[in-house]
Amino acid sequence: MLTSDDLLYARHIEDRRDQIEAALNELGYDALLIHSGRPKNRLFDDQAPPFRAHAPFVAIAPLPFAEDCLLEFQAGRRPRLWYCQPEDFWHLPPADPETWWAEHFRIEPVGSARDWEPRFRNRRALAAIGDPAALDGLGDDVAINPPELLHRLAEARTRKTAWERECLAAANRRAAAGHLAAADAFRRGASELEIQLDYLRAVGQDQDEQPYHGIVALNEHAAVLHYQKRSAAPPAEALSFLLDAGADHHGYASDITRTWTLPEHAEFGALVNALDGQQQRLCESMRPGANFADLHRQAHFAIAEVLHESGLIDMPPEDAVESGLSRYFLPHGLGHFLGAQVHDVNGLVAADGQALPPPEKDPFLRLSRDLEPGNVVTVEPGLYFIPMLLDRLRTSEHGRRVRWERVESLRRYGGIRIEDNVLVSEGDPVNLTRQAFAALE
Repeated sequence: MLTSDDLLYARHIEDRRDQIEAALNELGYDALLIHSGRPKNRLFDDQAPPFRAHAPFVAIAPLPFAEDCLLEFQAGRRPRLWYCQPEDFWHLPPADPETWWAEHFRIEPVGSARDWEPRFRNRRALAAIGDPAALDGLGDDVAINPPELLHRLAEARTRKTAWERECLAAANRRAAAGHLAAADAFRRGASELEIQLDYLRAVGQDQDEQPYHGIVALNEHAAVLHYQKRSAAPPAEALSFLLDAGADHHGYASDITRTWTLPEHAEFGALVNALDGQQQRLCESMRPGANFADLHRQAHFAIAEVLHESGLIDMPPEDAVESGLSRYFLPHGLGHFLGAQVHDVNGLVAADGQALPPPEKDPFLRLSRDLEPGNVVTVEPGLYFIPMLLDRLRTSEHGRRVRWERVESLRRYGGIRIEDNVLVSEGDPVNLTRQAFAALE
């Protein structure tokens, strides 16, 4: 019996196949191969980092951990999946294909790339996507990663199908449960490592299955934007907790950030609440036609307003943005596309392939194009007390506009980030993250 998910996936495959066939026809290729990827050992070592399949492969086949598999597309034919199931007593072999997705492909079980590679060697009018080193055996006549074809497939991925939207919503539901468990661990005085373990337990996924390396930051560690450690010892005093962590669902990612404090830290708690209100207003602005670089500028006005209303600066919000003062407290971009990659493709490229670089003053912005229905974006304003940036601000021409006694009292809390995943629709934005938390709470 077909489920709604089965039907959504069937339509997803049909849409993607039509897009691929149209691109092949227009660009003069007879067929396309998409490789899932191959583990590669670290230099001077016999072990590889955790493997994750290439996103162009995962955006079609829900197999984010499938090694050395190959998708084959030819016009008018059902796609073929060369499914690698090596005989191996060192590792657990891949499971047999599941009917709900396998029925949309001609499945060809193989033991290694040596079984499919000779069939395509030096075939003309053939394009292939993947790591050139892994596809080297196809020969010089096969077009590896042709730019125009790559762009067209990436552009299609910016507008999520109904199947992809449901995968992203499911990944949010999974991660939301982990965030609530992590918040409970923080409140009982757990260390960063202990919080991470509670998070993974609640999500039901191993660290290697996570879409990215989560950020588990207590106190001043929240001021390190991509804090990469997890202390095993709890701090002497728990002041604040920032968690930036997601989950995976069939290869699609959620990317959620929340910041917590304890009731006795009312001043910092008021800042968290103020930023949360501003963040929700920004989420409501994720509508068709809105330019994301303009929305990023709105985020700076929001941060400047919080700084001014909380008495951290005595400069009006408009002046704080125009002068660049707000960038000392928010040095990163407002958000990015989300999908089969956490930082999904084509955020800085127009639909016609022309580059859309970020504004000169905001070089870290990952998305600068106009929003369209079907886009899924992160909305993640932050307000941080980063020692390096505060030191620069103190000696700048705007340093005298900062109430340093208040800023200094907040440095030990590190900072705040609130991040939701939002679907741009024809109507109101759909906040997948808030929906996930609401269902749990």
